Amino acid sequence: MSDAVQHTDVAIIGAGPVGLFAVFECGMLGLKCHVFDALGEAGGQCAALYPEKPIYDIPGYPAIDAASLVRKLEEQAAPFAPQYHLDQQVEHLSKQGNGFLIRTTRGVSVTARAVIIAAGAGAFGPNRPPLDGIEAYEGKGVFYLVTRREAFRGQRIVIAGGGDSAVDWAISLADVAAHVMLVHRRAKFRAAPESAARLEALAAEKRIELVVPYQLHALDGQDGKLEAVIVADLKGATRRLPADVLLPFFGLSTDLGPIAQWGLYLEHHRIAVQPASCMTSIEGIFAIGDVATYPGKLKLILSGFAEAAQAAHAIHPLVHPGEALHFEYSTTRGVPGR
Repeated sequence: MSDAVQHTDVAIIGAGPVGLFAVFECGMLGLKCHVFDALGEAGGQCAALYPEKPIYDIPGYPAIDAASLVRKLEEQAAPFAPQYHLDQQVEHLSKQGNGFLIRTTRGVSVTARAVIIAAGAGAFGPNRPPLDGIEAYEGKGVFYLVTRREAFRGQRIVIAGGGDSAVDWAISLADVAAHVMLVHRRAKFRAAPESAARLEALAAEKRIELVVPYQLHALDGQDGKLEAVIVADLKGATRRLPADVLLPFFGLSTDLGPIAQWGLYLEHHRIAVQPASCMTSIEGIFAIGDVATYPGKLKLILSGFAEAAQAAHAIHPLVHPGEALHFEYSTTRGVPGR
């Protein structure tokens, strides 16, 4: 617990990929940043939920896993010496003078001329399937995320869900698991067309078994050790799937937490912003990435990167009023220390 108040140009709430890139964009304009995140390490959901999952829509990288992307972004931000405040939640944000005062759950207090909220979807947790006794298997045979693909080598895996996470992990784990079964209540999957096509190809090669149309019904095992997953079809007929692991991917339950109490204008649990600047309904507070919304918004990491640049340029005159900003490309200006 510290009583000293620290000072910075920009406070960035959220240390995911978009928040990290905002450090770079602010740094290129001579703006100092403090970065806050409730997780114990930088990277947001990328680091916490799928560090080994490949990402395919980052320019210049045909494929890059989430953990590597986070490391690259940290490296890119490093020349600007951001101050990180991790493993603590921002619980208080208020107007103070011509800026803002931030306080965290660890007693850290920081004043900033501007604030960038890059909090993704907010605090998150898995949507648990309503199966009796599932708690006894959690962390042993039931997992809601994959942090190390290698941990599932040689195991019989049942994956439940029909979205991108379920499909992508079924494809990825088919390379290491003894057997992968994908359970979904209908034959059509809500995944990217290329991923759905790859899934069908692996099913045709019998490297993945599609268990459709079925849904989870019960778990079978002893002392927390999973032995089988029981599924049921739409008529109630059941089937037993021998399994060592169940991976239910039914999305995340998200909560904006204290952000929802800061007086910002919200639309469907997202922060409404001006598209040109990413400024919120409160002057000096900006929102970028998945937490921000505006007409035509695309929830893509690359969109968040562009929003980080827009917010940084909008913040510069707030920190340096009356000072002309001579825009330069990074290729001509360079980066400190390089």
